[in-house]
Amino acid sequence: MAIKRTNWSAGRLVTLEYTSRVLADNPLGDPHVRLLDVWLPPQYDQAKGRGRGARFPVVYDLVGFTGTGRMHTAPRSFEENVPERAARLVHERKMGPIIVAFPDCFTALGGNQYVNSTAIGRYADYLTRELVPFVDKELRTLASREHRGCFGKSSGGYGAIVHGMLYPKVWGAVADHSGDAYFDFVYGADWPNTLDALAKFASPKRKEGPIDVAALASASKGLAEGFDDGRVARFIGDLRRKKKLGKDDGHTVMNLCMAATYDPDPKAPNGFRLPFHLETGERIESRWKRWLAHDPIHMVKRHAKALKSLRAIYVDCGWADQYRIHYGARLLSLRLAALGVEHTYEEFDDNHSDIDYRMDTSLPFLVRSLG
Repeated sequence: MAIKRTNWSAGRLVTLEYTSRVLADNPLGDPHVRLLDVWLPPQYDQAKGRGRGARFPVVYDLVGFTGTGRMHTAPRSFEENVPERAARLVHERKMGPIIVAFPDCFTALGGNQYVNSTAIGRYADYLTRELVPFVDKELRTLASREHRGCFGKSSGGYGAIVHGMLYPKVWGAVADHSGDAYFDFVYGADWPNTLDALAKFASPKRKEGPIDVAALASASKGLAEGFDDGRVARFIGDLRRKKKLGKDDGHTVMNLCMAATYDPDPKAPNGFRLPFHLETGERIESRWKRWLAHDPIHMVKRHAKALKSLRAIYVDCGWADQYRIHYGARLLSLRLAALGVEHTYEEFDDNHSDIDYRMDTSLPFLVRSLG
């Protein structure tokens, strides 16, 4: 992609600071004072309507795991960032002017799924109870759910579709790009790799020779209930001291973050339970059941009424997604259709990585429904 010099207005990026009450004293010790980038379309400053000027719909960009909102507003090599993409789409008249907000929901565990967790923090409340009213107060938004939406990819896509289910009074439309779904495929297949990575932090160290597996399993108190025997804590401590992540670190901390999201337990070591026995690798069905309760393909039936109240739902996924999320996306669409929930589902010839170009479809889709 050649460097492009544009001859249209880029709009304006503003940075706000918000001091959160719901994130204060969060269990990970993450900052509760955070910056919020917001992109304003060119028409925001040009409009001369009644009173203080014209008002605009607003959408919230929920970034994927390990991301922060400001990563989507930073300059990029040989491709557009989100404000540049939005400005082009407005210039090409593929969508009307809209405000785009970029929340920072990064955590010491690499991110979160935009839900409340006693092990991570109240990030759903941070978004819906704090940032939304804050943005509506500070900027000229059309401050109602009919004109407010959210979108995201991967963990952000999960956050968007789940927020559509849980917070229909806040959001009027959602767009889910390759969002986590069908946890048996997406997470279950990767947990053996996480168990191997965590085994390096087991104590005492493994020795060659005969092993009494029954004695080992029984001696490891609490592992059958999903408790950590110290190796998870040691892994997290080591991770925080590293100058850069190792090849297995990213996926390992991701699965631990998901455990902290889907099965938090204030009484457990580290504040959450694990879905697999750390020694035998056996899946702990009672813990896995807690995960599945958060799986969108199982949630839709419980939240069909909320989903039907939305103005629009968009879901897409590449059919070569390396995490096999396309199977979950298909099941999600199937479940939505079975319940009579109107939605648009699309697939494309790509994988999970570097697919922000799909916003060329989802952003106009959202604007049409929220304008």
